[in-house]
Amino acid sequence: MLGLIGKRIISAIPSVIGVLVVTFLLTRALPGDPAAFFAGPAATQEAIEQVRHSLGLDKSLLQQFVVYLTDLAHGDLGNSVATGQSVLTEITTRLPASLELTLIALLVSVAIAVPLGVMAATKPGSLIDHACRIVTTAGVSLPAFFTGLLLIYVLYYQLGLAPAPLGRLDIFFSTPTRVTGFYLIDTLLDGDPEAFIGAVKQLILPVITLAIFTMAPLARMTRAAMLEVLSSDFVRTARASGLPKHKIIYTYAFRNAMLPVITTLGMVFSFLLGANVLVEKVFSWPGIGTFAIEALIASDYAPIQGFVLTMALMYVALNLAIDVLYIVIDPRVGFEA
Repeated sequence: MLGLIGKRIISAIPSVIGVLVVTFLLTRALPGDPAAFFAGPAATQEAIEQVRHSLGLDKSLLQQFVVYLTDLAHGDLGNSVATGQSVLTEITTRLPASLELTLIALLVSVAIAVPLGVMAATKPGSLIDHACRIVTTAGVSLPAFFTGLLLIYVLYYQLGLAPAPLGRLDIFFSTPTRVTGFYLIDTLLDGDPEAFIGAVKQLILPVITLAIFTMAPLARMTRAAMLEVLSSDFVRTARASGLPKHKIIYTYAFRNAMLPVITTLGMVFSFLLGANVLVEKVFSWPGIGTFAIEALIASDYAPIQGFVLTMALMYVALNLAIDVLYIVIDPRVGFEA
């Protein structure tokens, strides 16, 4: 298994390098002049040139890229011109907020979509099957940001059932001592149950928004995979042998249907990281997506490059985890690889 992991990591290196090159070139193609933006509307041409020189934008693209790679090799992602902070510090501070939201939304989505897909496959044409189709249709049809705005309008503005969408914690609670960056964990470590409940309440609307967005592909793939496995010869043989129905479904059929579901789960996680960018903005969530949008508006190169690099590394780690799960579920995959 270690050899397979090593091969996957080595094979991912060209992809990461390609992401670096493409991101570097695309950020330089953004409209507007960063030097003029940060110099201010009343700045003279001489002042703009001074800012451009301080940012290193007066060098050729090749020289800028070499400087960027040199800094990256030393663990320096640069500084945000807009905030004056290190990009690495900004990312490590904001990333736990995005991961907490993404992971909880993914857990909620899996907890609902996978059982729903299994029940729909075992009872085709039933009310559960129709409910599964409604969920998948709604999830595909509704953009995440629209669902978020709709939930805010109905549950917060009209009914007053949800807290104000103003970040990770209500203003009446103090920020917990930073240990993991995950408020649900840090509030418990602080021994503050009221702040924990407050953090849970703030998560409800954005989690529902992202869960609705991701339940559709998971439920659809689970249903399709289970239908295919349930019609296979070994399942018919198990039924003919008199094995209990629950054992056939969950021990034999579901395990064989898990591989395509896990593949879809990896894609869904990628979708969540992308959808986070808009959902964080809707709910004023101080995550890495909000950081990237603000940097993009300001044509701040270093944060954009740091954001894309972080996402690329997370995708590599995600694909590696999926490969390992493949081997755990079906050891034959490792030998075939």
